[in-house]
Amino acid sequence: MKMHRLARVAEAVRETASETILYEMHDPRVKFVTVTRAEVSGDLQHAKVYVSIMGTEKDQQLTLRGLRHAAGFVQSKLAKRLQTRFTPVIQFVLDQGVKRSIELSRLLSEERAGQAPAEGAAAADESPDRAGSADGAAEEDHKEP
Repeated sequence: MKMHRLARVAEAVRETASETILYEMHDPRVKFVTVTRAEVSGDLQHAKVYVSIMGTEKDQQLTLRGLRHAAGFVQSKLAKRLQTRFTPVIQFVLDQGVKRSIELSRLLSEERAGQAPAEGAAAADESPDRAGSADGAAEEDHKEP
């Protein structure tokens, strides 16, 4: 199967799942869900829909259970949109990428906050009247007597 066709089908799966979850599902368990991406198998028989869910671990598991329960409903909406012989069987997967990126950004900001005084002291040593050029030498160093 050509890669661009797989990418188009995966994008259609992502869009359809996202729109269906947002506008057409009325399950009270399903809330604070973002569809991040979709992966389709080479034979178009299976699709993994990655979702990011805000909330506690318990809320995430409850929402994921609701999504898995509604997978057939989402698949029926997808069948109406796709003009293919087979409709991919949808499987919802919790995407940990967003959680990891938030944690990594928090760790980086904590690290920067710990190093901020040392960087500030170095910046205070340079006076504004001795502004250097790209090679690091100040302009007044280049004046001839």
